[in-house]
Amino acid sequence: MSNATAPRSTGRRKESVARVQLVPGTGKRTVNGKSFAEYFPTPTLLMLIDQPLVLLEQADKWDVVATASGGGLSGQAGAIRLGIARQLDKIDTEANHTALRRSGCLTRDARAVERKKYGRRGARARFQFSKR
Repeated sequence: MSNATAPRSTGRRKESVARVQLVPGTGKRTVNGKSFAEYFPTPTLLMLIDQPLVLLEQADKWDVVATASGGGLSGQAGAIRLGIARQLDKIDTEANHTALRRSGCLTRDARAVERKKYGRRGARARFQFSKR
């Protein structure tokens, strides 16, 4: 299966969107043309992304090709994680779905920044009160 015909899954987190393809291979991981270790500077983000593959013990069976846009690195890492989990679920639903669901990998994290309110400095912060 070539990259052009491989099915894709989409993951979202905060303002980030990631499109993920899993191609049978040796465990090579790229995002936006760079290796994961080059693109994501912290080991925590790398561990977060690999969680679905490590959970199912399939880290060395698939090459991950991802494109991520929007938001920051943390949001992009979460979006790629969700995309990988959805792709693994598509590949073999019966074997993978329960484990991925129990670990929380298939749940879309809907938390996002609360909007700024008028008459305030931010979403909840008020200006300093003074009696005089």
